[in-house]
Amino acid sequence: MKDSLKYYYSSFFVTLIGLIIGFWIGYAYSGTWAGAFSALFLTSVLAVLEISLSFDNAVVNASVLREMTPKWRHRFITWGIAIAVFGMRIVFPLVVVSLAAKINPWSAVVLAATEPAEYARIMLGAHLGLAGFGGAFLMMVALNFFFDAEKTHHWLGPIERVFSQLGRIKAVEMGLCLLFFYLLTQFLDDHVKKMTFLSSGMFGVITYVFVDGISAFLKLPDSGRQNIEKASAAMFVYLEVLDASFSFDGVIGAFALTSNLFIIAAGLGIGAMFVRSMTIHLVEKQTLNQFAYLEHGAFYAIGALALFMILDVFMHVPEAVTGLVGAVIIGISLYSSIHEARKQRAH
Repeated sequence: MKDSLKYYYSSFFVTLIGLIIGFWIGYAYSGTWAGAFSALFLTSVLAVLEISLSFDNAVVNASVLREMTPKWRHRFITWGIAIAVFGMRIVFPLVVVSLAAKINPWSAVVLAATEPAEYARIMLGAHLGLAGFGGAFLMMVALNFFFDAEKTHHWLGPIERVFSQLGRIKAVEMGLCLLFFYLLTQFLDDHVKKMTFLSSGMFGVITYVFVDGISAFLKLPDSGRQNIEKASAAMFVYLEVLDASFSFDGVIGAFALTSNLFIIAAGLGIGAMFVRSMTIHLVEKQTLNQFAYLEHGAFYAIGALALFMILDVFMHVPEAVTGLVGAVIIGISLYSSIHEARKQRAH
């Protein structure tokens, strides 16, 4: 137990700092202790929300990190956390608001600090495009795992064997994803919304194909040491785009709880740090090798998250439901893995 806890010491430290920042921001904005404790509570809730939504992200991160060189693993742990916390939880919302409101980034910062409600309104107004892009990218991640013609290890055999057979059709996952988005646009009654949703979904698919294609190209059998480093760099980019897609849901969901960007950044930053700690734990303890179906569960959970993110355009799906479904799927896959390991030992 103590050996496992060492992976989370830095996360506990960041949690303490994040909660202090949340408390201070609450007091600075309200001038009361009640406001400070309210902000502290919101920061805690946002951290838990981010962790519950992102455990499957940690599992997929670990599966990719196994193929990366030690240097790029270290860069993911160091640079990656800076990009995840500062870039996606602070800078990204500011960029979205800056583009949506056609104001410069500094004006977006001022707007977030002085008129948080207006800032939140503009951010939520970009939900359609973000849901389309993030949902399409995550759907491609899940489909690419299951529609692998060379995949022989299955968890839900009857379903996954069919998927694997369909994977013999070239680019079938891309065709299904685009068709799914096209059919969904028929339920939108506004032409601008239709074009926004469909084009953002297409860019999500294109981004996945581009990033995954570069990574696959650099992992060709004749690659030397230099190209292995390049392949690791491509995988680093892939993981950062994946993290960005995961963060869309968390950031949008956070604005439903509070309009204060700084409280959101503190809470989601704590969650992002724990995801990194879980990733390191999974890699160094080789947990994915010990639990045969954990990776499968993570990709099913990613598929579910993609669907929830897309469906949220048409009906509100509470973030608690999204996180709970993902946790249940991974929990069942973990139980199945333990059961399978016991069965193997018995033989």
